This record gives sequence, C-alpha cells and structure tokens, in this order.
Amino acid sequence: MSIFRRGRSGPGRVNAREAAERTGHGTAAGGGGGDAVLLDVRESHEWQAGHAPRAVHLPLSALAAGAGLPAHAQARPLVVICRSGNRSRQAAELLIARGAQAVDVIGGMRDWAGEGLPVVDARGRNGTIA
Repeated sequence: MSIFRRGRSGPGRVNAREAAERTGHGTAAGGGGGDAVLLDVRESHEWQAGHAPRAVHLPLSALAAGAGLPAHAQARPLVVICRSGNRSRQAAELLIARGAQAVDVIGGMRDWAGEGLPVVDARGRNGTIA
C-alpha cells in the first residue's frame, strides 16, 4: 500500500529520513531522486530561520484560510513538514480533503535537523530550527 493513502484514519506519516528520500533530499548530491514536494507549513519567522532547501513554504494559517498550492506543487505528492509534526498533520488532513496526496513528517524539522539533513536560512546559509 502506498504511504500516500493509508486508509480512512487520516494521512500517512513518514519519518524525516523517508521524507528526505521521497523529496530528493536523501541523495548524496542532495538533489533529484524524489518526486514529492516538501511543503513547509510553519509561519514565516520559522521558515526564515531555517528550512529544507527546495521546500515550498505555505503556512498552515494560509492553507486553512483557503490558499492554494503553488503551480509547481500541484498534482504532485506532498510531504508536509512543520516544527514537530502537529501542524503538518492538520495540513495533510486539509490537503487530503481537497484531493491531494499528502503525508506528514513525524517529528518535523526538529527530527529533520537531528538526522543531519540540510537546513538553510532565508539567505541560503546554515539555518536553525525556530
């Protein structure tokens, strides 16, 4: 069974390593390899402090208010991430209700950084998790 559809109990969940592989962050070069979009639903100040390279930023507050996905993220599988995994779960549920394929990342950006995966700030330098 695909992780993007795990029954009616809610969205599927993946750990940080699985998220990195599905979004192409888990390859040696750090690019390509995954077809899913990493969607970061944290607020702007959190995003600016540190996020995964190539992630798409769409705060949960905007998503809940009806904002749509950027064109390059539409019709693609989504791996949704926040700081710890709570907001990403809510966002994945909203997205699934809208017909998207989405999973959320258990442990969020804290686990992402803890796995040694790349984190950059708004200027492309080493970032931190706020």
